[in-house]
Amino acid sequence: QVQVVESGGGLVQPGGSLRLSCAASGPILSIRRAGWYRRAPGKQRELVATVTRGVITDYADSVKGRFTISRDNAKKAVYLQLNSLKPEDTAVYYCNAVVLTTAGYDNDLWGQGTQVTVSS
Repeated sequence: QVQVVESGGGLVQPGGSLRLSCAASGPILSIRRAGWYRRAPGKQRELVATVTRGVITDYADSVKGRFTISRDNAKKAVYLQLNSLKPEDTAVYYCNAVVLTTAGYDNDLWGQGTQVTVSS
């Protein structure tokens, strides 16, 4: 069974940092592209950052300069470094990855989400 699982969320004070991880498992050859999304209470899900296999990245304006997305192809993992956190960054963060399976087709996967709470 192919899946992605997030980890690394938690409670942090404003100005603090967290590192989220997204690990893909199962019969997967590679991660084609991946992204992090978030959903704050009462708001729609929004795209936070994306990364292609060619390590091209893109960010929402609200997180540019503060968040960094990266990937480790050997580990089939994607990361999101969150710095200078603000209370408005509080949300459930989701990993999305399009993976190439060993069967030769793409599979679009979502994780279960990890809570990030920024509060003093």
